[in-house]
Amino acid sequence: MSDLSAPSTGLLAAGDPHPVSASNPGGASPLLLVGDHAGRGIPAALGALGLPPAELDRHIACDIGVAGLGEKLATALDAVFIRQRYSRLVIDCNRVPGAEGSIAEVSDGARVPANLGLTADQAEVRRREIYQPYHNRIAAELDARAAAGRATILFALHSFTPVMDGLDRPWRFGVLHRGDSPFSSAVLARLQADLGEAAGDNQPYSLSEVDNTVPLHADTRGLDYLELEVRQDLIATAQGQAEVAGYLAAVLREALARVPTPARKGSA
Repeated sequence: MSDLSAPSTGLLAAGDPHPVSASNPGGASPLLLVGDHAGRGIPAALGALGLPPAELDRHIACDIGVAGLGEKLATALDAVFIRQRYSRLVIDCNRVPGAEGSIAEVSDGARVPANLGLTADQAEVRRREIYQPYHNRIAAELDARAAAGRATILFALHSFTPVMDGLDRPWRFGVLHRGDSPFSSAVLARLQADLGEAAGDNQPYSLSEVDNTVPLHADTRGLDYLELEVRQDLIATAQGQAEVAGYLAAVLREALARVPTPARKGSA
């Protein structure tokens, strides 16, 4: 796993972690796992973003369980796992910079004082030092695979809170897609065969216009993709992560066998 110190620049100080972690480099799987919201770090210069510790323990700060689940899936599948180390509250790597929600002023009812009234320059330094290195690392991995003639499916791994805005969210897993992904369809079919309505088809979210990572990296290269949401209570502990990783690894292997050509139909 890469574990570099951050460069000393406008926001990140020498003691801050590098924004990107890459596990199992050189993994042979066609799946490239990415964790846009896997980290919960905050640069020292931003303190706690003005939030109390209890808020930073909530899902608003990170996708709970994704870092551990991604590591276990990377090992089980011999896949590369690239994840962001910093909190989505610093800058959301699954939003286009400058778009609504890219640097959230309010998240699930929590006001984020350090994100209020940012100047264009302050927003830009977060993009440049946290968002951009993460997406550059994903792009570099995909470019290297393409140069080597390796097929790739982009696998964006997320988790969701069991209750949002007072409403229960009963799904165990959700497959987010636009109806254009054979791999997503194969994964969803297996999940629904096993779990019925507990496997969400574009639940609790759809792959919408606000998503960034799949359009940015998969669409531009004509790659198939999977955006998978896992309910956070299932993966909040190491034991839960291991159990879910074991199940998902089998589902993903079956889907890979059913969809031998990772590129979407119509792509070059």
